[in-house]
Amino acid sequence: MFNWLPTITYALVANFTPGPNNITSAAMGVLYGYRRSLPFLLGNAAGFYVVLLIAALVSSSLLAAIPGIEPVLRYIGAAYILYLAFSILKATYSFEDRQAKPMGFAQGFLFQFLNPKVIIYALTLFTTFLGWLTSDTLRLLLVLVPLTASCFAAISTWALFGTLIKRYLGYPRVRLAVNIVLALLLVYSAAEMVAVS
Repeated sequence: MFNWLPTITYALVANFTPGPNNITSAAMGVLYGYRRSLPFLLGNAAGFYVVLLIAALVSSSLLAAIPGIEPVLRYIGAAYILYLAFSILKATYSFEDRQAKPMGFAQGFLFQFLNPKVIIYALTLFTTFLGWLTSDTLRLLLVLVPLTASCFAAISTWALFGTLIKRYLGYPRVRLAVNIVLALLLVYSAAEMVAVS
């Protein structure tokens, strides 16, 4: 009998801890509020589903063909996350009506294919926990639904957090503190990513 507890624990921790998805969702909540961020969040979840599906289908053969690819992806991903941290540190959060249009469904969807944390998460999920599912397409498609729901719950939580703190970001000290905290969470995410053996 398959033990689901380690898989569920891994999925929840990976989805809710800081990473590009969650930090970007928090920033979207800050800039646009939850409702205007929703198309981006839905696109993000749809892209997450597709990335998981692709990872499930190619994980075993990819890691067998190129055993050294996972550490390389981790370091590339960490560098990208550090870039995001630097960008967030400099954010000013202009709330004027002429602000840029929020990212939509397509941007959220495509973001997942550039998100190294999701790619590494997906490869790890299917090489460590769910490799047995890759031969049963119907069951695989069904299992991806609650995994994607967990992703959507996580990014929604972070976007709502961003929406709640928006009113306080007009104060320079609060804005600086929020930027530092979000940037440090991303730095932590990058450090954890390269520390995984």
